[in-house]
Amino acid sequence: MSDTYVLLHDPKGLIEAELPLDRAPHEALVTAVLAWNDPDLAPRDYEQIALQLTGHSRAVAADVRRLAAALPKSDGRGAFAEVVLREADGRLSAPLKGTARCVPNRAPLVQALYTRLDRLTEPAPAAT
Repeated sequence: MSDTYVLLHDPKGLIEAELPLDRAPHEALVTAVLAWNDPDLAPRDYEQIALQLTGHSRAVAADVRRLAAALPKSDGRGAFAEVVLREADGRLSAPLKGTARCVPNRAPLVQALYTRLDRLTEPAPAAT
């Protein structure tokens, strides 16, 4: 084993932008969390689920932010993306408690971010 490592400097997140999101397992997790009816999990399980949802929310938000920034100012999809991103920033800035109450609050955030990401990757609507 080597004692050396390489420090990666990528302030614009270009490398991350090239990596596809692992969407299916996170959407399955969101579906499961939203279907919960008073689950009885160990505290560390709640914490791990909250960490998964939080980390994935941040990754999806980064993609939404990158795509929205590339849109022309006249494209209304960018304005809607900003609304969702402000909401995401607010929710993600709240301390992570990893509890039965915290986890279900993170799941809809992942859904909202994916909805916005999908809208940003669709072709722009034709002007009328």
